[in-house]
Amino acid sequence: MEELDILILGAGWTAEFLIPLLQSRHLSFAATTTTGRPVAGVPTIPFRFSGDGPEDPAHAIAALPRARYILITFPLSTPGSTRLLVTTYTSTHQRTVLTTSPGPFRFIQLGSTGIWTAPDNAEEAPWLTRHSAFTPNARSKEEDELLALHGCVLNLSGLWGEARDPKHWVDRVATSKEAVRGKKSLHMIHGVDVARAICAVVQGGEEKWTTAGAGQRWMLTDGFVYDWWALFAGWAELKSVAEGDDGEKEKEPTRQARWVYELMTETGVRALPRSMEALERCYDTREFWDTFGLAPLKGRI
Repeated sequence: MEELDILILGAGWTAEFLIPLLQSRHLSFAATTTTGRPVAGVPTIPFRFSGDGPEDPAHAIAALPRARYILITFPLSTPGSTRLLVTTYTSTHQRTVLTTSPGPFRFIQLGSTGIWTAPDNAEEAPWLTRHSAFTPNARSKEEDELLALHGCVLNLSGLWGEARDPKHWVDRVATSKEAVRGKKSLHMIHGVDVARAICAVVQGGEEKWTTAGAGQRWMLTDGFVYDWWALFAGWAELKSVAEGDDGEKEKEPTRQARWVYELMTETGVRALPRSMEALERCYDTREFWDTFGLAPLKGRI
């Protein structure tokens, strides 16, 4: 079989945006799901990999199609699972005995920006970049393993698009006034721009992969730092209906919006959005977009 441009391991929400873009750019691809269900109208290959199960994954990995780029969309957190996946795929798909490193395949892992919490350098505060220190966890350690194997990691901020709408999160993340008090910055990226970022890495060519792909961890947002208070206030009409004396429906602001304005008075915030310093954790992701010659299409949730 001819080598594909990209193999998507775990075609979930991101693939709903990525597959149409791959089709429009005439890039060859295949995708897997645990059940083989269609995604974006395309059949997928049944495939399951956890890295910690009793089954031998070599047969399932060997059955996957050969592709130049392998996109891993699901988190790997079991120690050794990343190396197991990469080395097994490489050993079962290489056409000749490898004499040089890192091998013929390029692996891309999707991760989360949640590992960057707050700046530990007072001179940089409140800004964080991909070069800033982060708090390691089981998932990020496996991402580090992929970097050591010459792979690329794209750490994504909050994902939105289509049915995934941040407005739907309000009642879940802001259940009380005290919960609203603690809400500060929010960083997002639309599925369209996630797909564009992945394609930029895939279509960047040999030189771009060598300088900006292999061994590189990137932080991706849409370039905005959102203030949760400003969002709550801006969505004041969300689910807001009360019966007036005349029997007609009268709009009332949401409880979250009312809490925001109470807190503004209590804390001396004159207007929204609050300053970057007040939001404390602010991601600067210009480097990715500049390096790959892109600008986000979808901003301002």
